[in-house]
Amino acid sequence: MTPSSRDGLAKWVIARPKARIARRMGMARLRPRRPVGDLRFLAPPGPHVDQGPAPTFSVIVAAYQVADVIGDALESIRNQTLRPLEVIVCDDGSTDALEDALAPYREEIVFARTNHGGEASAKNAAAARASGDFVVILDADDAFLPKRLEALAELAQLRPDLDILTTDAYLVADGRRVRRNYDRSWPFEVSDQRRAILQRNFVFGHAAVRRERLLEHGGFDESVLWTTDWELWLRLILAGSRAGCVDEPLALYRLRESSLTAQRRDLLLGKLATLEKARSNPELREEERPVLEHSLAAYRRELGLIDLRDSLAAGSPDGRRQALALLRTPGQALRLRFKLAAMAAAPTVAGRLFRRRAKGSWVGAGGIRVSRRRS
Repeated sequence: MTPSSRDGLAKWVIARPKARIARRMGMARLRPRRPVGDLRFLAPPGPHVDQGPAPTFSVIVAAYQVADVIGDALESIRNQTLRPLEVIVCDDGSTDALEDALAPYREEIVFARTNHGGEASAKNAAAARASGDFVVILDADDAFLPKRLEALAELAQLRPDLDILTTDAYLVADGRRVRRNYDRSWPFEVSDQRRAILQRNFVFGHAAVRRERLLEHGGFDESVLWTTDWELWLRLILAGSRAGCVDEPLALYRLRESSLTAQRRDLLLGKLATLEKARSNPELREEERPVLEHSLAAYRRELGLIDLRDSLAAGSPDGRRQALALLRTPGQALRLRFKLAAMAAAPTVAGRLFRRRAKGSWVGAGGIRVSRRRS
């Protein structure tokens, strides 16, 4: 299936398919109790299922050194058209004025505190106190738009066979909406989620996960620092869970410029660690191993390219050698091979170009380049 045809399937896979088409594709016939309005839902074809009851949501917020921004996140929960069952904030050993920032919300939240153990540890501590049907993740520096929980509830009722739910989002930098999270270059996967989750994390981060499934599979892996959500979705999907998406931007995901070079490198190392862990997953099928190995090779090449650009920008004498080594690495795209050859031929010029680009823009999550504002 081509990307364009896959996108076409995604647009109507849940949005009121005609009965004849639904039977042919093996999809559930949907009988919502109320109109879904203009929302479009994306999900794999599922079995015939009756509409489920309205779910309850426990929103969890892992908080570390976020006193300056957590108010916006909690205010966005206050403004939901569908109120959650509870909001659980876990302080991951912060040393800033977090408690002062939480003071206006203390009557509305469940508060927990742990020693600083990282994002996964704080999420697990919060999820352990949850009682809703779904645990909904909200990062402390991001926000939900008012109808997000209502839209997730609609999807959960229409497709009670789904264990992971998310929505599209706006990516925001310096107060500007840069783009939507999902686009043609990064779509929500519908047709083959097992294969796709071995290649990339196609589930936008502020997901709702069925609490029973989360606990059944041990929660978030606390040894994973940078790709904790992806690692969990990978385990759940390989174990048979399926994910669905509301095809509407209903959250704000803020891109921030802070130690981005180090973070991008650490993020790639986290991706490699997650995929290497998946090698020993008993749910991994033998025919899926080549997909996994291909992904590992691709991320190793990407890591090498980041290291090369950093070396060239710093004027390292090893730049030419690194470029030639990457040029000889199997699997490089033809266009990239031309660029690597140019870097090897003129490393000083390449370094100057990278430094100039860094002054005019920065790279956020997902490799999104953001232009700097000129004063």
